[in-house]
Amino acid sequence: MSTIPGKTDVVVIGGGPAGSSAAALLANDGINVVLLEKAQHPRNTVGESLIPHFWKFADKIGFSNKVETAGFLKKAGGITVWKETIHQFSFERFGYKRPALHVERDLFDDMLLRHAESCGAQVVEKAAVTRVDFRDPLAPRVHFNDRRGEASDSGEIACKYVVDASGHNVVLAKQFETRVIVGRGQQEFMSLWGYYENSRYVGADGKSYGAECLPGVKPVTFVVSYEDGWIWHIILREHTSVGLVINTSTIKGMKKPQYEAYFKKTIESTPYLRELLRAAKFKQGSIRFMHDYSYYLKQVCGEGWFCIGDAGGFVDPIFSHGVQAALYNANVVSVLIKAALDRPERADEYRKHFDRRVRQYYGFSRSLALGDFGGDGVDAGLVKALMKQMPPLELEMMLVASCISDRSTNFRNMAREAGVLGDFGVGFESDRHRYLPALDLDPHPSAHQEIQVRQ
Repeated sequence: MSTIPGKTDVVVIGGGPAGSSAAALLANDGINVVLLEKAQHPRNTVGESLIPHFWKFADKIGFSNKVETAGFLKKAGGITVWKETIHQFSFERFGYKRPALHVERDLFDDMLLRHAESCGAQVVEKAAVTRVDFRDPLAPRVHFNDRRGEASDSGEIACKYVVDASGHNVVLAKQFETRVIVGRGQQEFMSLWGYYENSRYVGADGKSYGAECLPGVKPVTFVVSYEDGWIWHIILREHTSVGLVINTSTIKGMKKPQYEAYFKKTIESTPYLRELLRAAKFKQGSIRFMHDYSYYLKQVCGEGWFCIGDAGGFVDPIFSHGVQAALYNANVVSVLIKAALDRPERADEYRKHFDRRVRQYYGFSRSLALGDFGGDGVDAGLVKALMKQMPPLELEMMLVASCISDRSTNFRNMAREAGVLGDFGVGFESDRHRYLPALDLDPHPSAHQEIQVRQ
């Protein structure tokens, strides 16, 4: 069992994608990093669909070869059935050559944590951070419980910077009371998910296939809306992740043991999902849930600290951008901490830059995924500035993606105000529709017009 030092340059709280990536990047720059992770990896988590944007960040930390050799499933894109309107989404159409993936997150996250360790970060698992003392903001002291032995032992580390990557535990946001739940009392979300064996899956041609066709016939991430929310279906190599995102009021009054019954009943009553899972076997005991699903922070950084990944904000992940967001945040914070350590007299300037970049990113994501009811706390000026800066093809991709659900009005209004959206509606041309005849869909196509992006 390694000894935890009493002093270091940076303490990273949490060993998910954000924390591991930040630790790897900082260690590669010769900065002393201690990463404290409360769990023992591999540990159960969710978010198995990765969009191809993650590759550029994996390249930066030298992690791409390990991902490529792991043999994760390559996916062909996504198909959504949202209130009976079907859209197919392909990253290849927007110039992406490297594949999106379906990954087992317990394995992926463990690989990334071990990679951070191989880069020189000191990784300590089963060490839960309890609080951070900022009485001296130039020398924060991180307090933790070391649970690696037979009995828990408390300790502390002095450092120059703290990076909170604790995910939904939001260690610093809870300490500072800065987390704001999106839609509190109105459109407040939670998720329920579990795993199945022997599920069929949907391919890019809209037909369903047995698991024996993998990896030859690439899967898509399949999303279906229903009365109370939406459902994902993500096939992996040995099982399939299925999850519901719902308004918390839907199961108000239910006890936790009743969640599984509601979950199964919803799956069995939802078209397409029930056909895909008809012969599948539910993995008993696999149900997990997460309350307070979408939130943002009133403050994402301060003197001596930064919040990244889900610890900095969480957005309904209908577009599978959770891991990519974590890696982006990690890249920004590592660059700015390195700069602040080299030039401490400019630390305040770098902190303001981090604040702008992260609030801009989460504002864009929340506007895209949550629509009007996700607008609380969004700086529309920052979002519109990002729209103007984006390469036209990537912006077009985001505008197309906004048509997948019925939550895009606010997003498109901002695009129009930014001068990047023409007078046409946003959507797919009718010849880009793909229906799902193998799932007995009775399609009701509607006319769509092509996006007009100002070049």
